[in-house]
Amino acid sequence: MTTTFCRGCFVYSVKQSGEITSYVDNGGIFMRKVDFRGLRIRAILLFVLVFALAAPVGVFAATGEGSASVSAQGLKAASGVSAAEGGFPAAASGAISNAAAYVYKTVKNPEIGTTGGEWAIIGLARSAYDVPDAYYQTYYTNVEKFVKENKGILHDKKYTEYSRVILGLSAAGYDPRDIGGYDLTLALGDFENTIWQGINGPVWALIALDSMNYPIPQNSEAKTQASRELYVDEILKRQLPGGGWNLTAGAGGAPVADEAMDPDLTGMTLQALAKYQTNPKVKAAIEKALACLSASQDENGGYKGWGAVNSESVVQVLVALCELGIPLDDERFIKNGNSLVDNILTFMNADGSFRHMTSGNSGDSQMSTEQALYGLVAAQRAVNGRNSLYNMSDAVRRGSFAALTPQTGAGLPGKHADVKPMSINSVDKTFDDVKNHPNQRAIEALASRGIINGKTGSSFEPDATMSRAEFAAIVTRGLGLTGGNSSVFSDVPADAWYAGSVGCAYYYEIVTGVSDTAFNPTGTITRQEAAVMTVRAAKLAGLDTALDETTTRDTLAQFGDYTTAADWARASLAFCYGNGLIDDTEFDIRPKDAVKRCEIAEILYRTLSASNLL
Repeated sequence: MTTTFCRGCFVYSVKQSGEITSYVDNGGIFMRKVDFRGLRIRAILLFVLVFALAAPVGVFAATGEGSASVSAQGLKAASGVSAAEGGFPAAASGAISNAAAYVYKTVKNPEIGTTGGEWAIIGLARSAYDVPDAYYQTYYTNVEKFVKENKGILHDKKYTEYSRVILGLSAAGYDPRDIGGYDLTLALGDFENTIWQGINGPVWALIALDSMNYPIPQNSEAKTQASRELYVDEILKRQLPGGGWNLTAGAGGAPVADEAMDPDLTGMTLQALAKYQTNPKVKAAIEKALACLSASQDENGGYKGWGAVNSESVVQVLVALCELGIPLDDERFIKNGNSLVDNILTFMNADGSFRHMTSGNSGDSQMSTEQALYGLVAAQRAVNGRNSLYNMSDAVRRGSFAALTPQTGAGLPGKHADVKPMSINSVDKTFDDVKNHPNQRAIEALASRGIINGKTGSSFEPDATMSRAEFAAIVTRGLGLTGGNSSVFSDVPADAWYAGSVGCAYYYEIVTGVSDTAFNPTGTITRQEAAVMTVRAAKLAGLDTALDETTTRDTLAQFGDYTTAADWARASLAFCYGNGLIDDTEFDIRPKDAVKRCEIAEILYRTLSASNLL
């Protein structure tokens, strides 16, 4: 019998043959083979012993420090708090203590891995369990050794490897952007490779990057540079009609059919979307998914995934609610008085570990235990008003962290309040005549956001000039600006396509007229005029554009024709060259030459990148 299921960042196949269970990941790599024949005898003896001890009171008694009685009838009474009252059960606190002790005892040498690795580290580090710093240092040392030996490549296909390790390092207090000289976040800047293995790719990329608000680095080898918006959009377009998600729906751009949802992946996806709830589309998708999860929850408060009710499915839904800020006693997720926490505790073993299923051969208890631990920790943190499981800004720092910049695309702190980033609305937007062009990346990045258009659907005409009206349109779109007085200039008809853009650019003082009443909308933009207007836009975006006379002169002195630039344009040209907004490899400025469309695209792309608006 073969069953496919998700575990954290990965999808596995379980092959059951007699007493042997094999775990194979979705890349076909053999993971683990467990012989349950010896374990079964020990489990029977343990069950008999525990049952005999528990018989007088009619419950299954957990052993160890902080333990509490649990049974179908005795769980809530033993906890002292009804789940419906919104408190965190005492039984769950005891379960955290026991599970943490079990994990700490069994995972003696934490290293990169789906068991005995990052999930163990996350569960322990985010709990209140007392773990020596040396334990986390051991994990870091093992990760660093692996990274160096593999030259920074964790896997050539499954980029969730990077996401999981980023989370483990962040929880342990180490910066994943410098592990033996390698930046592990760099891989997540590659959109195509990250989404290759399925929806779990973008889901875990967002969770990992948002855990410490890491910026997405520019990945020069990526076919498509990733952004948070791209990942969110990829997730949203894969939502099933019923509200949930599964691994394969929408893969490769295929239409999303009415397929069965996976509670694990739906829970994970909600965890990733939690920080984007202010987006109306995300909020609507979340509410639809919550309704789906509520409807599919069973009478005991649990979930059925891969053909059986299991502990890991409940964990992922529980963590999702905690990341979303939904109370544990939300009536949508209480069934017959059973909460998600209540349900998880029914999988607990006497030694502090957790089972995959409540009965029978339930698979790898180490994996189930690690996930149950961090799920219960997420719930405890939520009840206690602490940062969520994956909001790791409060993690103990055990290593040095480079400065954390504002989230990519959020803009600079000093930007004008009306400036906002433009969302990507066409991932693969390109033109036939820009392939292999030096400015291809800039042109496609702006076109994908609707900031700049082609002359036709397939042609950009990169070497054509740009009119003053066209420039007003792309610069205001680039800054996300709208509004303004469109009737300032007599040569700008109110019904002209560019009237609003010219009025907006004039209102925000990006452009001026050629006179008090004329704008000359069809006139071409010169290179020095483009520099001046770019600097005005950069100032709105929050960049410090002030330059003194000495800096201006020294910056421009390298160009043979700098004295031909107008006095009013020199400081702006110096700023653009000094800050890399204009390519400084050419010998001359050519200030009065008409600027090309490809040049404008590159200048604006660099300006928006420097302003954290892409």
